[in-house]
Amino acid sequence: MNDSSENDRDRELEREIRERRKFSLAEAIGRLGGGKLMKGASPVTRERQAEILIESYLQQHLRDSEGTLQRVLLRRVVGSQRLLESGYEQPLEALAEYCQRLLDSEGHLQDFVRAVDAEWGRMYLERPRFERPDHPPADDDPYTYASVARQLQQLVSHITGESGSE
Repeated sequence: MNDSSENDRDRELEREIRERRKFSLAEAIGRLGGGKLMKGASPVTRERQAEILIESYLQQHLRDSEGTLQRVLLRRVVGSQRLLESGYEQPLEALAEYCQRLLDSEGHLQDFVRAVDAEWGRMYLERPRFERPDHPPADDDPYTYASVARQLQQLVSHITGESGSE
């Protein structure tokens, strides 16, 4: 059997197979690009890569059994101007800077803790345990100003490599 008749049979077989299957967008892209379409580029955006890195870092370094502090902090940092300005190239530095800004302002920290408390209430379908200034926190309050500040400080110290973290 010669090469041309073998090639003809291969083409005929391929044509029959294609006639029987449904057309898909993925197949069309595969045919057009053949792997060249995205050569050298990640199919995951830099923004999403930064978000994944921050989320992974928080899972590893933030002790948050309830999970709410991590969720709210991730959402806030990912939406922050600092992360956008860095071009998503320095996500952990953006995380540390965001946490430090909260620590530097009692009002911002209190607002942040209230947002965490509110999210906790939504997640667990419970009444939030809002801490009131000049009153001791409730015994069952999972997120107090002091506990959140301590967690944020530990994160900043760990990211920046300062001693005394965790």
